[in-house]
Amino acid sequence: MTKHHRGLFSILKNKNAVLMIAAATLIFCGIIFLWFASFKLPDISTFEQRKVIQSTKIYDRTGKVLLYDVFEDVKNATIPLDKISFYLRNATVAIEDSNFYQHHGIRPTSILRSMLANLTTGSFGQGGSTITQQVVKNTILTKDKTISRKLKEWFLAVKLEQVLSKEQILEIYLNENPYGGTIYGVQEASQTYFNKNASDLTLAESAYIASLPQAPTYYSPYGNNRDKLEARKNLVLDRMVENKFITQDEANKAKKEKVEFKAQEKTGIKAPHFVEYIKQYLEDKYGQTMMQENGLKVITTLDYDLQQKAEEILKKYALENKVKFNAENAALVAIDPKTGQILAMVGSRDYFDKEIDGNFNVTIAHRQPGSTFKPFVYATAFNKGYTPDTVVFDLPTEFQSTCDPEGKPKDESTKPEDCYMPENYDGKYAGPVALRDALAQSLNIPAIKTLYLAGIKDSIQTARNLGIRSLSTADTYGLTLVLGGGEVSLLDMTGAYGVFANNGVKNITNPIIKIENSNGDVIESFTQNSDEVLSKQTALQITNILADNKARTPLYGPNSTLYFPGRDVAVKTGTTNDYKDTWIIGYTPSIVVGTWAGNNNNSPMEKKVSGQIVAPMWNAVMKEILKTLPDEKFEQPNPIDPSLKPILRGFWKGDQTYVVDKISGKLATNLTPEEDRLEKPITNVHSILYWVDKNNPTGPAPTDPTQDAQFASWEYGVQKWLETHPQASTTIPTDFDNIHTEANRPKISFMTPQVTSIYSTDSVISPKVFISATYPIKKVEYYLDGVYAYESTLPPYSAPIKLGDRENKASQSAELKAVAYDMVGNKGEILINFKIQ
Repeated sequence: MTKHHRGLFSILKNKNAVLMIAAATLIFCGIIFLWFASFKLPDISTFEQRKVIQSTKIYDRTGKVLLYDVFEDVKNATIPLDKISFYLRNATVAIEDSNFYQHHGIRPTSILRSMLANLTTGSFGQGGSTITQQVVKNTILTKDKTISRKLKEWFLAVKLEQVLSKEQILEIYLNENPYGGTIYGVQEASQTYFNKNASDLTLAESAYIASLPQAPTYYSPYGNNRDKLEARKNLVLDRMVENKFITQDEANKAKKEKVEFKAQEKTGIKAPHFVEYIKQYLEDKYGQTMMQENGLKVITTLDYDLQQKAEEILKKYALENKVKFNAENAALVAIDPKTGQILAMVGSRDYFDKEIDGNFNVTIAHRQPGSTFKPFVYATAFNKGYTPDTVVFDLPTEFQSTCDPEGKPKDESTKPEDCYMPENYDGKYAGPVALRDALAQSLNIPAIKTLYLAGIKDSIQTARNLGIRSLSTADTYGLTLVLGGGEVSLLDMTGAYGVFANNGVKNITNPIIKIENSNGDVIESFTQNSDEVLSKQTALQITNILADNKARTPLYGPNSTLYFPGRDVAVKTGTTNDYKDTWIIGYTPSIVVGTWAGNNNNSPMEKKVSGQIVAPMWNAVMKEILKTLPDEKFEQPNPIDPSLKPILRGFWKGDQTYVVDKISGKLATNLTPEEDRLEKPITNVHSILYWVDKNNPTGPAPTDPTQDAQFASWEYGVQKWLETHPQASTTIPTDFDNIHTEANRPKISFMTPQVTSIYSTDSVISPKVFISATYPIKKVEYYLDGVYAYESTLPPYSAPIKLGDRENKASQSAELKAVAYDMVGNKGEILINFKIQ
């Protein structure tokens, strides 16, 4: 074949391929066209009334108490477009579909963008829907996110625009859209939120209503996200300016307008704050449509009996606190630490009380926690090797390194107000104080020093590990973090304390036991989600301190509202420095209860500590709870490791120690009984930074402690304190314990039995011993085959020993040991074997 022929063949071949592709494309398009042409557009009259097919029902943990039927009382009133505020029509178009009046049902560029965004998922989860598409979606099609459904939506949107005018489509949209809870359509929204007709809405009111459809529960003016609603309202106004619907001056005026929302109506709802929390959970996870049309049965974790008692108690005490302390509101969360399940949630003293914005759920709001944050800092310190016995000095201390130890700037680059020398709440200082007492009594200066030793960054990480999600970076807070400088939610704090209650194991906070659809299919069920986020020893140490009534007595007294005689309850209170928030979180092994008191508007209360304001309320709830719980005891932490360096074990007078015999006062020997050994420090008083490198606390002492930025200030306070609190100098004995010696051990021998004695297996023998001793004999203990059997305190120290009590009754021999103790702790022993028939 010639070159010319080959070229011609190639051209013909390529032309045939092109023709084949073109033919295939035409056939495919024809099939798609026929498929589209086969779609039936429902009668337009079907748009006139929206039907909620199957409502979502929310129950308590028993599945018997109906808390709320989400769409039981759906409200919808259809009105013509000319009865809807022109502002609202334009606001809706501006925020939902700015090209509504230009497109023909779909926006190809938005479709392409959403297709590209979903290319890897095979679904159409991305947005880009026009108002026309949303009308089709809400009234004709199912809400599943499949390719075929989306294709139908696009085609039907185009077809709908050929049948209805833009005004008719917008009218349907505004009459059918959800605007929160059971509210459908702008007329019901206008009546519900502003007590006026949709035709009478102002520009600002219209912008608020247009803000809602994207996430009605989240943006609800009755919920916790009023700031987010405000931001979205302003966005709507900005979009209206961009679309030349209003001027910039009109937008600015509307942004400043103070709009009053109508008080929320009471409905047949139980545990309303919790129900709204559940609705938000469902909307976030499954979407509004699934809540409307899938007949969901939601079994929550709520203990409704506890919820009722908590609501009653909080309202009673909040009204009393309003009079006594100017603290008109209160909130509570109860969680099972063993599962993470939310048992009670009271977001205010009364959900429907407009005077206090009662529908605002304080339990999920971010507020400063005061001293209830301190356990996370102490836990971080314990993780690093510090112990509850470790001592820091509670003294006036300057913590700003650019200021001198007396709180004055070192140079002109530092302003006097930059110096930081905080005070304890009562203006008193305890001097050397163990971390146990510092935490139990909520002393501020030791807490700040503990934060410095533990590290701000690591303390924040500990809090995050335990479930505090709202904290920022270490640079945001500084040393004020330990005093509650970060903002947190009561729900997160209560869940985090559950880690202490559960010995270091965190269970993710959860409000759901089971969710079923209308067919009975389980679409979600509770699964334990546990993770050890804190060492067990540290968790037990924190609990041991917070349950130590003796340690907190100097602050609260021996019989305070934190104390439940005979029951193990750990508890921590907190009050912010500005007296805007008071907290108390307490727990047993089976429940954690966090309570808050204050004012929603952040106005300060009377200057009282939380023990007077919020603790009585918490105590009343705990008393009711403890009636229903078994008497569980906290597990005790392990003893402090004796191998730790002395300063970490509480020897604040010096890090070098020696051990003496308590009785003789001389140096102990290996014969000195443990109970008579006393460890003493060699007097050499310094701040803990003299002995500890905070970056390696269990390691060697720093070679040059002055390199630590805080050392000079801490040491200055200690040395100044020593001037008025001199410590006796140490004189180390040179002689050794001469009471507990080999010579002074009691000499003991058996009178009976003898090695030649033979007894039957069920005999009762009466051994007798003869003892020669330097000091009077205190007692004689007998052990049969290594097991304690009896003790005697009188000569001849006889004892009834039953041979039938032996564990190995088949053995033909027995071992009997006698141990004699004298009055100073010396002991001697004798052992004998005899035969058994």
